Amino acid sequence: MTSTTTSKKRKRDVVVHQGNRDTEIETSKPTAVFTPGKPRQHTLSVALPGSVIANALTHEHKTAVAGQIGRALAVFCVDEVIIFDDGQNHKFKGGQDYRNDERVNENEHTGWSDPDHFLCHLLSYLEMPPYLRKTLFPVHPNLRTAGTLPSTDMPHHLRTNEWCQYREGVTIAGVVSHPNGADEETPNPKRARKGMDSKSTSSQGPSESTLVDIGSPQKLTIPVSIPPKTRITLKLPPAADSSGTAKAQNPRHMAEPVHPSAPREEAGYYWGYNVRRSASLSAVFTECPFDGGYDLSIGTSERGRPLSQLLQNSQTSSAQQGGSSQGGPSEKFPTRWKHLLAVFGGPSGIEAAVSVDSELAAAGVKEAKDVFDAWVNVCPGQGSRTIRTEEAVWIGLMSLRDFVRQRDDA
Repeated sequence: MTSTTTSKKRKRDVVVHQGNRDTEIETSKPTAVFTPGKPRQHTLSVALPGSVIANALTHEHKTAVAGQIGRALAVFCVDEVIIFDDGQNHKFKGGQDYRNDERVNENEHTGWSDPDHFLCHLLSYLEMPPYLRKTLFPVHPNLRTAGTLPSTDMPHHLRTNEWCQYREGVTIAGVVSHPNGADEETPNPKRARKGMDSKSTSSQGPSESTLVDIGSPQKLTIPVSIPPKTRITLKLPPAADSSGTAKAQNPRHMAEPVHPSAPREEAGYYWGYNVRRSASLSAVFTECPFDGGYDLSIGTSERGRPLSQLLQNSQTSSAQQGGSSQGGPSEKFPTRWKHLLAVFGGPSGIEAAVSVDSELAAAGVKEAKDVFDAWVNVCPGQGSRTIRTEEAVWIGLMSLRDFVRQRDDA
C-alpha cells in the first residue's frame, strides 16, 4: 500500500513540476519534428539483398523484417534503397529461385517465390503517405498484415490539418470547377477505351486540368492533363495564413507539379526514399540513376576495417590537409561526396553476391572488397556470432550519421 501511494505522489509531482515551467512540455506526443535545412543536391543510398526475406520463415516474420528496414531508412533520411538479387534466395528453407521462371505471379504472395519483390513491395508501401495507400496499393496477399507495420511518419506524411509548401498527391477522375463557374470533367481512361467521342471533349475548349487528392477534404487542380491514379509531387502556392489550410485546399489556387526531388533540392526537405530493384550487385552500380554514379561506395562485412577508424582518418585529413597518408583510397573518406552508397550483405554476406555476379567476374573482380571504395566493419567486437542484415542497417546508418550530417552542413 505504501509503495502504491508513493508511486502516485511521484506521478503528481512530475505533472506539477512540468506545469510550473514557462513552456509546458507535452511528453505524450512526439516533438522531434523534421526541420528542413539547406537545399541538398547530395544523396544517401542503401543497397541490400532480398535474401533477408527468404531467411525469414513465416509471413509475419518477413513483414517484421521489412518494417525494421523501412524504419531505419526513414529515421536516417535515406534517399534511395536498392534491393538486389544475391543469388541466395533458394538456399533458405522455403525459398525458391524463380528468377527466370514465368511461374512467379506478382499478384500472389511473393514472400517465398520472389523475396526481392516482397521486400520492394513492403518498403514502397511504408514510404507511401497513408492517405494515398488505399488508392495506389490495392488489396494484396503481401499486405495482409500491413496493419502491424510500424509507422515511418516521414515529413511528406502530412496530416489533413498540416500545411507544407510541397505535398504528395494522386490524380483522380472528376469534375474540375473553374473560376467562371463552368465545370470540366477530367479524362477517364475506361470511358475512352469504350469509344468516347473525342469531338465532345475538344468542343469544351483547349483547357486541360486534373484533380489531385492531397489528403485534404477538397481537391487541388493542376493545369496539366495526367491519367488518374498517378502519384505526383506538388508545390503549393503560399499560405494565406499561418496554417495555410484554407488557401492550400482551395481548388481555384492552382498547384504546380514538380520533380519528386524538388523538395530536397529546392528547400532541403527529406522527402522519403525511392525503391529500386536490381538483378545483381553489379547492376546496383551500372543502373545508378544519378549522373556520374556513386562517388563513394561502402561495403559492409565483419572482415572489413572498423568504420570508426576510417571516419576518424577523414576528420584528421580534413583538419590537416598537408598530412601524408599511408594507404590508398580506402584509408579515408572524401568530405565532399555527392552520392553515397552503403551496401549491406544478406545472411551469406556480400561475398556470396560477388561470387555469382557474371559482370563482376568478367571485369576480373575476385574479392568483394575490390568492388567498393571502402570495406568496413560497422560493429567490431560483436558479442553475437552474427549480426542480422536488418540490425546491420541500423548500426551502419547510425555510425555514418555524423559523417552524413557534416556533408549536409557543408
